[in-house]
Amino acid sequence: MRVLVAGASGFVGRRLAPALHDLGHDVRAMTRHPERYRGAGTPVLGDVHDPDTLATALEGATAAYYLVHSLDSADFERLDAEAACAFATAASDAGLGRIIYLGGLGRDFEQLSTHLRSRREMEGLLGSTGVPVTTLRAGIVIGHGGISWEITRQLVERLPAMITPRWVRTKTQPIALADVVRYLVGVLELDDAADRIFEVGGADVLEYLDILRRVAALQRRRMLIAPVPVLTPRLSSLWLSLVTDVDGRTGRALVDSMSNEVVVEDHSIRELVQFEPMGFDEAVAAAMADRSRERSRVVR
Repeated sequence: MRVLVAGASGFVGRRLAPALHDLGHDVRAMTRHPERYRGAGTPVLGDVHDPDTLATALEGATAAYYLVHSLDSADFERLDAEAACAFATAASDAGLGRIIYLGGLGRDFEQLSTHLRSRREMEGLLGSTGVPVTTLRAGIVIGHGGISWEITRQLVERLPAMITPRWVRTKTQPIALADVVRYLVGVLELDDAADRIFEVGGADVLEYLDILRRVAALQRRRMLIAPVPVLTPRLSSLWLSLVTDVDGRTGRALVDSMSNEVVVEDHSIRELVQFEPMGFDEAVAAAMADRSRERSRVVR
């Protein structure tokens, strides 16, 4: 099957493309800079913010993964909505059989953060031209290079003590990057997955406070954490931009989302794609091992 991966050079895409390739799929890696692409599959020029490039990128494809976002922009809601509309139109014109989209967990009846609300809107926009959409909703993805994981890792490594906001008591269900990829690959050829929304998560439900403490313990670091009720999302994002390498706008969008509980309530995907997701500690160990391997390659 010819499969287009929009966002092939991103955090999830660069792991998904080789997994699809290893299964024998004809992978087309959509990127704005095909001359720089060194991953699995055939690089093709495509930019969701330039609709004129999408027809050629989608040519001959049976399915496409949509893994693109604009969180580093102050106007990411508008940009992501326009991009999803453009991709949906191009997918319909190309006769695409299915779009698979990675969105975010969060209860629809709650007041979602701007980031999660945007992710939810994109689900509808991608399906607005009639192409079936399979959506996987996830919380924090634990893997080397992931923004949420990098925030956690860097906070633990760089601060012996933390004054934390009240969102550290929010529950979340982190999932290992490898497990996200297994779910994304697993739904590709399932008829029962078309036009459905699934929730995916790892084996453990944790508060953000537990996550920080467990990462510190796994790294054999001592950490003092003191939650306080007065640290606002804006102050939290400024604090993150000072302590970590994460872009300030991206950090603010993610911090806003940390007030929303993101826990799997619908486990139906476990009936279709059957495996046991990793626990949190195992996911962290895998992320740290990937980081060590990448750093050793750079040194060589």
